Amino acid sequence: MTTLAAVAITTATFLGMEFVAWFMHKYVLHGALWFLHRSHHVRHPHHFERNDFFFLFYGALSMAGIMYGSAEKSWPFWVGIGIAAYGTVYFFVHDVLIHGRLRFWRKSGNKYLRALNMAHKMHHKTTGRDGSEEFGMLWVSPKYLELARRKAAPSRPRRNVSASPK
Repeated sequence: MTTLAAVAITTATFLGMEFVAWFMHKYVLHGALWFLHRSHHVRHPHHFERNDFFFLFYGALSMAGIMYGSAEKSWPFWVGIGIAAYGTVYFFVHDVLIHGRLRFWRKSGNKYLRALNMAHKMHHKTTGRDGSEEFGMLWVSPKYLELARRKAAPSRPRRNVSASPK
């Protein structure tokens, strides 16, 4: 397999995982597997939650692709790498930055990351299975990007037009 094909498969898998995450989150986690995902929508004193079991599923899927395709570095290997890359970004953005599960990255001045945080907070406004919005992880609705842009715009000091120069 060429390097270009490997990069293309890995990139396509990474980008495709955003759709998979959105679909699974909206229709499966807020559906039949709500009994596991519910732990993520309520405050609790525990460091881990039932929702963390989903890492095992995607980790196993990634590992299976890597192991199955590793001998020849065939397409399953690069799919596994793409899933692992998405999972790594998910961990740092969702668990570390947004939910603060590790305390080394608390806030960001980046408008995109602030918009992502706002969208995720909106998702968590509902503690029930129904009524949530913003189910993706990396894709952010334009309304949150605009809100983050407006909140970041520096306010200009007003000039006093009635004051005479000295």
